[in-house]
Amino acid sequence: MTDERFQRGMEMRRRVLGDEQVDRAEAARSELTDDFVEYFVSAAWGDVWTRPGLDLRTRSCITVAMLVALNRPAELRLHLLGALRNGVTRAELKEILLQTAVYCGVPAANDAYRVAQEVLHPEKMS
Repeated sequence: MTDERFQRGMEMRRRVLGDEQVDRAEAARSELTDDFVEYFVSAAWGDVWTRPGLDLRTRSCITVAMLVALNRPAELRLHLLGALRNGVTRAELKEILLQTAVYCGVPAANDAYRVAQEVLHPEKMS
């Protein structure tokens, strides 16, 4: 697809998530998922993530918190790494997760901490 929104979205997606992750996701695309991928890359990455109103670091913090609230561990894993790429520190991610425990509930935060432990401290996993 050569749509400007999609191209802008792919550039932002690569900037936040990294080439390796995006290449892996692109390799998994199929006729079934093509329209969906074009939609979310254009809308989320091309329209929202590229807006000037918030910097990428802030967008990452918000996204991590929302993914905890929605209990979406696969997306959380990606966006924890993206947050680090966008300059969010491990200490700040720790604070975001603690904040979510209060507002999203302990079960959601518990799952989020498990994912964060895998991403941020893989050496601690058995």
